[in-house]
Amino acid sequence: MVEAFLTAGAEVVALSRDMAPLSELAAGQPRLHCEQGDAADPVLAGQLLDRHRPDVLAILAGASPLLRPIAQQTWETFSTPWDVDVRIAFTWVREALVRPLEPGSQVIVTSSGAALRGSPLSGGYAGAKSTVRFLTEYAAQEADREGLGINFAAVLPQLTPATSFGLDAAEAYARRSGIGVEEFIKGMGDPVLTPEVAGAAFVSLAAGGTEQTGSYLLAGTGLRPLG
Repeated sequence: MVEAFLTAGAEVVALSRDMAPLSELAAGQPRLHCEQGDAADPVLAGQLLDRHRPDVLAILAGASPLLRPIAQQTWETFSTPWDVDVRIAFTWVREALVRPLEPGSQVIVTSSGAALRGSPLSGGYAGAKSTVRFLTEYAAQEADREGLGINFAAVLPQLTPATSFGLDAAEAYARRSGIGVEEFIKGMGDPVLTPEVAGAAFVSLAAGGTEQTGSYLLAGTGLRPLG
């Protein structure tokens, strides 16, 4: 995602706990500014928005859920997506409204296609991601009511084997279905979602290439608005 915005010519501020991948990329990219920290920290969120004053805020952080059926979850593993993913979305969406960001700013929040179909091997993940979508829609309504001029969009990516978590999930669901992972991936449809397609979709939202509010399913063919 960082590379997609850099390629589009944007000045990018990237927040991560692990600085190694970003530091390597930043070595040859003067337009990339790296910040280390926890995206769930509300103090840090406020500080970074004050310091950098972004006109595009893309929220992609979250926890990888434990890929086990419900009977093999504990409350702690089940609730991790709520404690992490929902908290991160709430923290940054709230800060965007409270600050507020400048009129015309774009906030893009990553939910999941699991919010639409459920995810029986990932505990509370689907419910948490559904709440992330609702939070984004509530923020859009609040921004409109207050006349802030801030656009909020929720993006729901479909499962993809192109990421490490997506591949782990595909393998887990293949085992559950009693089929090979290659067969399961074929059943996911063609083309599969790739990081390049995802990056282009976020850049399109940020640039106003599509309507900038609402919820969108993100598949291998790109963005599709959800009713």
